[in-house]
Amino acid sequence: MAKKAAAKKSTGGSAKKAPLKKSGTNTEQGLRKLFLDELKDIYWAEKHLTKALPKMQKNASSEALSNAISEHLETTKVHVERLEEIFSLLGEKAVAKKCDGMEGLTREGENVIEETDDGTATRDAGIIISAQKVEHYEISAYGSLRQLALTLGEDEVAGILEQTLHEEKEADQLLTEIAENDINYEAAEEIGENEDEGDDEDEGDDEE
Repeated sequence: MAKKAAAKKSTGGSAKKAPLKKSGTNTEQGLRKLFLDELKDIYWAEKHLTKALPKMQKNASSEALSNAISEHLETTKVHVERLEEIFSLLGEKAVAKKCDGMEGLTREGENVIEETDDGTATRDAGIIISAQKVEHYEISAYGSLRQLALTLGEDEVAGILEQTLHEEKEADQLLTEIAENDINYEAAEEIGENEDEGDDEDEGDDEE
């Protein structure tokens, strides 16, 4: 009786482990699919940026800002190549999936350019804000993708993503420095000049 009970207990233990193993496998498959979907999303975003960044650079009047955008454009092209390398390492075809988030952010940037005066520091400040929104989106995406890669045991892929993440953070920091050192002060001076001009016009109206 004791032997039969022990055997039954042992069998019951094995039966409990099987569903957990199966569930774990399904979870891993689901996580891998999510990972691939997010890779496709950021792949589209990076390729889209190679078209959006030149527009920002063309409309930037600050030489420092123009150079920073130009440098990041070249870096973005490298990021596209790295993502294609990652797809290859994973044995997947490099496919882009439309990123609504990035499309919206770049559209915001275009609106800023349309709503500000050409050649002004105010437009440059707006371009920096738009560019940093893009950088923050990418920093979030690459940070999450890196963690997912580590969870899935894709250490080499995680290393590549870490490199890109570091470069996105550097680009964001550079934009902050450009804004703080030059452009924001110049934009503030433009506001002061416009206010002075408005006061002069008001005085002229009073004299009439």
